[in-house]
Amino acid sequence: MQKRILGNSGLEVSTIGLGCMGMSHGYGPASDKKEMISLIHAAIDRGVTFFDTAEVYGPYINEELVGEALRPFKEDVVIATKFGIQMEKGKQVLDSKPETIRKSVEGSLKRLSIDTIDLYYQHRVDPSVPIEEVAGVIKDLINEGKVKHWGLSEAGVETIRRAHSVHPLAAIQSEYSMMWRSPEDQLLPTLEELGIGFVPFSPLGKGFLTGKIEKNTIFDSSDFRSIVPRFKPENMEVNQILVDLIKKIAVEKEASPAQIALAWVLAQKPWIVPIPGTRKLERLEENIGAAEVELTSQELVDLNDALSKIEISGERYPSEYANRVGK
Repeated sequence: MQKRILGNSGLEVSTIGLGCMGMSHGYGPASDKKEMISLIHAAIDRGVTFFDTAEVYGPYINEELVGEALRPFKEDVVIATKFGIQMEKGKQVLDSKPETIRKSVEGSLKRLSIDTIDLYYQHRVDPSVPIEEVAGVIKDLINEGKVKHWGLSEAGVETIRRAHSVHPLAAIQSEYSMMWRSPEDQLLPTLEELGIGFVPFSPLGKGFLTGKIEKNTIFDSSDFRSIVPRFKPENMEVNQILVDLIKKIAVEKEASPAQIALAWVLAQKPWIVPIPGTRKLERLEENIGAAEVELTSQELVDLNDALSKIEISGERYPSEYANRVGK
């Protein structure tokens, strides 16, 4: 597995990371812990060094899983986790008060069985706490040796600039794929200007770009996609045109649709590191294989031209979640 460096931070990670959320949260019932530990070990064996989790996934159980799995390898991997979303009466609540951040970091360190968090993201911007105050707390945690690098998730460009001015950001995490190209408008140019890395989650469109989901697919009530407008049958039917395009290119390149979708993300900038998630070994190997798929400059031009003519149907979040992004 090749390596990439996130912006100007010096933080080197595998070209493709592993998003661990779905192993215990968000995509149906949690998977067997032993099986997921084996999968994380298989990822390490295949060169993955970048693992992503968060305090709220579960909550807590995903960090515990990742901590147990990576304990023997913690000197050789980069662990990213997140603060800023608390669960209250079954609802997600934004909370980045300084005392909450300090409580969160101690909990994450304990669950992950580490002394320092390699990359610590604010999971969502908390409008009630100035980002400069959040950055100041993180700067103190870095000086105390509890955090090495920090980042923001789904933040707006002005917030990114303000945060970066207090203490340099290593990475921004947001959704980005052939299905969701909004970051190209303002986010990517801003990150390039400031020297900040980009870590796209859902680079496979929450599974849609693999070609294994279609209009008749039914999602479990514990699967986040069951409430996402994009995954309503009528929207999936319209969006099939994108999957058909990807499948056509996959045949030409002797690759899978998922590999084409990931290769496209990787081809955009050398400081982009996607973190597709999976619970299956064959999908893990397929995703890792995308790092070997090269799209020529002409292929990218042709592909982007075709993508520009496709209008995606359905919002990527229900309204209560959409209101928290881009702040």
